Amino acid sequence: MASLLKLSAAAAKKTLVQNAVTPSAVASRNFSFKIFGQNQTADKSAKSGEQLSRDYPVIDHTYDAVVVGAGGAGLRAAFGLANEGFKTACITKLFPTRSHTVAAQGGINAALGHMEEDDWRYHFYDTVKGSDWLGDQDAIHYMCEEAPKAVIELENYGMPFSRLENGKIYQRAFGGQSLKYGKGGQAHRCCAVADRTGHSLLHTLYGRSLKYDTHYFIEYFALDLIMEDGECRGVTALCLEDGTIHSGYGRAYFSCTSAHTCTGDGTAMLARTGLPNEDMEFVQFHPTGIYGAGCLITEGCRGEGAILLNSEGERYMERYAPTAKDLASRDVVSRSSTIEIREGRGCGPEKDHVYLQLSHLPAEVLKTRLPGISETAMIFAGVDVTRDPVPVLPTVHYNMGGVPTNYKGQCITYDPKTKKDKLIGGLYACGEVACASVHGANRLGANSLLDLVVFGRACANTIIEENKPGEAIGPIKPNAGEESVANIDRVRFANGSVPTADLRLRLQKAMQNHAAVFRDGPSLKEGVDKIYALNEEMKDLKVSDRGMIWNSDLVETLELQNLMVNSVQTITRIDEIDYSKPAEGQTVLPMERHWRKHTMAFSDSNNKTTLEYRPVIDSTLDEKDCPHVAPASFQNFYTKRAMMPVSVPAPAAAPVAATTTVPAADIPAAPTDCNTATRPKM
Repeated sequence: MASLLKLSAAAAKKTLVQNAVTPSAVASRNFSFKIFGQNQTADKSAKSGEQLSRDYPVIDHTYDAVVVGAGGAGLRAAFGLANEGFKTACITKLFPTRSHTVAAQGGINAALGHMEEDDWRYHFYDTVKGSDWLGDQDAIHYMCEEAPKAVIELENYGMPFSRLENGKIYQRAFGGQSLKYGKGGQAHRCCAVADRTGHSLLHTLYGRSLKYDTHYFIEYFALDLIMEDGECRGVTALCLEDGTIHSGYGRAYFSCTSAHTCTGDGTAMLARTGLPNEDMEFVQFHPTGIYGAGCLITEGCRGEGAILLNSEGERYMERYAPTAKDLASRDVVSRSSTIEIREGRGCGPEKDHVYLQLSHLPAEVLKTRLPGISETAMIFAGVDVTRDPVPVLPTVHYNMGGVPTNYKGQCITYDPKTKKDKLIGGLYACGEVACASVHGANRLGANSLLDLVVFGRACANTIIEENKPGEAIGPIKPNAGEESVANIDRVRFANGSVPTADLRLRLQKAMQNHAAVFRDGPSLKEGVDKIYALNEEMKDLKVSDRGMIWNSDLVETLELQNLMVNSVQTITRIDEIDYSKPAEGQTVLPMERHWRKHTMAFSDSNNKTTLEYRPVIDSTLDEKDCPHVAPASFQNFYTKRAMMPVSVPAPAAAPVAATTTVPAADIPAAPTDCNTATRPKM
C-alpha cells in the first residue's frame, strides 16, 4: 500500500505540474473497498472465494475557492477571485478553450444604443416578456442593468467586436428584442464578433485569466460536492490522465457548458446532495438546427435578414408573428416551424424540416457577418448559402432550469414552512448550470453569453464582499468523498448485460419523443414510465474497461448517471398537471393552484423525484428606477411550458387581476402580440 500511495502521489504531482498548478496544503488519504466473486481479477494470486481489497488513493488540496467548469462563467469568476488574492482552483474536464461557450455564435445583448437610442429598461422588459413572466424580475433587473458595463469590460479585455464605420461596436437585430417597451419596433442590441462571438469571448477570458494566479486542474472530472453541516466545503474529482482522485476543500461553486460533454454534471452533483434543482422542465428548442446534423445555425442569420420558408415557398412566420416575423422569440418560432411540419408543409422527401433562406443577402454580409455559418452549412448540409436554402428544424439547445440561485449567485433552496429562500453556505452557481432565474420559460437569444459574464462576476464579487483570502474553512470528516470513490468502484467493475452506449441512446430517444416542442398528457405519461424503466436498467450496466487511466468507458458511464437524474427531473414535472386547461384568474389564486411558479425537484438515491414549489419574484431591485412588469391576461398566453398540445385550442382571452403594484404608465401590462387573436390556435 505504501508504494501505491507513493506512486499515486508522484503521479498527481506530475499532473499538477503539467497543468501549471502550485498545490496548497496537499495531503494524501486512502479508501479501501472489499469485493468478492466476479471482481477477483483485481488480484490474480488470490484464492477462490477469498475476500479482496482494492485501494484508492485520494490527494487532498486546500483552496479559498474551487470553481468547477472553465466556460465563460467559470473563467470570469475564477480570475475575478484570483485577482483579489483568493487561492483559487479551476477544475475542468476539457481544456478551457474547448468549453462549449466557444460554440456560441450570435452575440451578447447590451443596450449600448450604437444603432439607435436604447435603454437597459427596454432590454429588461423584453427579457421579462420573453420568460413568459416566469423569470425573477430582481435578477433580470440586475443582469440588464449590468449588461453595458459587462460588454465594455470585455472590450477593454481585448475582445475583437465587429465594428461600425465610426469605430463603435456593431449591434445586430435578434429575436424578441424591442424598443420602448415593445412599442418602438425592432431593437439592434446584440453585440457581435461576426458569427463567432462565443469563440472570441472564451479566448479573451482565458487569455485574461492567465494574468492571474488561478490554478487549473485540466482534464479532471468533477464527481460530487462535499457537504458538511448543510454547507458546501469542497468537491471530489477524478484525474482522467492517471486515474488519481483529488479532493479540493474550499468554497465551491460551478459553471457548466454544453456539447457532447454536456451531461448535466453540475445539476446532478447538486441533486445527489439532496438539494433541489429548479425549473428543470424548461428546455429550449432552437428554431434552426441543421437537419440531420443538429449543428446550430445562429439566430444572427435572421438578424441579418434571413427568412424561414415552408415547402410552398411561403414566409410562414408572417402568419404566426405579423410584427416580429422571423425575429419572434425562439419558443414562438420553434412552435411555428413544428406546426408547419405537422400540417404537411414541411420540406424534403419526408416533409420533416423547413428551409432557412440566405441567398438573397448581399455577398458582403455573408462574408463579413456570417462567415462561419456559410462554412458550417457547406460542411454539414452540403449547401452553398449563396444559392440554396439550408434545411433546418427545431433542435434542443439550452436548459433554462438548473441550480437555484439569487441574483448574487448564491445557491438557495426554498423553505415551504417559512415561505422564504434559504442560502446554502459555501455554494455558488453561474452559467447554464444555474437558474437565477433570468430566463424563465424561454431564454432570449444572446442573453446566454450575457448571463455568463454578469453572474460569473457576481459570484466573484459576492465571495469577495463576504469573505477574506486565507480564512479558515470548516472541517470535513475523515471519510469525506468516500461515497464518490465507492461509486467509481461499482461502476468500474459493473458486469451486467446493458452497454452504456445502448442505454444512453434509448434515453435520448425517449426524451426526444416524449418531451419535445409539443407535449401532451398521454405522451408525457408514457415518457415518464419509459424514463423510470430505463433508470432501473442502470443497475444492469456493463463496463468493459477496468483501468483508471483515460478510461472513457468509465467516464461515459459516470456521465450517464448524471444524464439520468437530469432526465428524470426534466420529465417528472409534466406528469402532474394538465396545462391545456389553465385555471381561471391565475394571478389571484394561491401559488399551489396556478402555473406561474418555480418547480423545485428533489431526487433520492434511486432518482425518484418529488416536487415542491417556489414563487416567482415579481419585484425589481428598485421599483422607482425600474418598475416591474406586471403579468396580466395569462389566459392569452400559451401554458407555462409554452408547449400546449396541437389538438387543444388556446384558451379564450379573459381579463385577470394584475399583481399588487402597477408598472409605470408608459409600460404596457401585457404585449398585444401575446394575445391569441394574433397567434395561431394550437
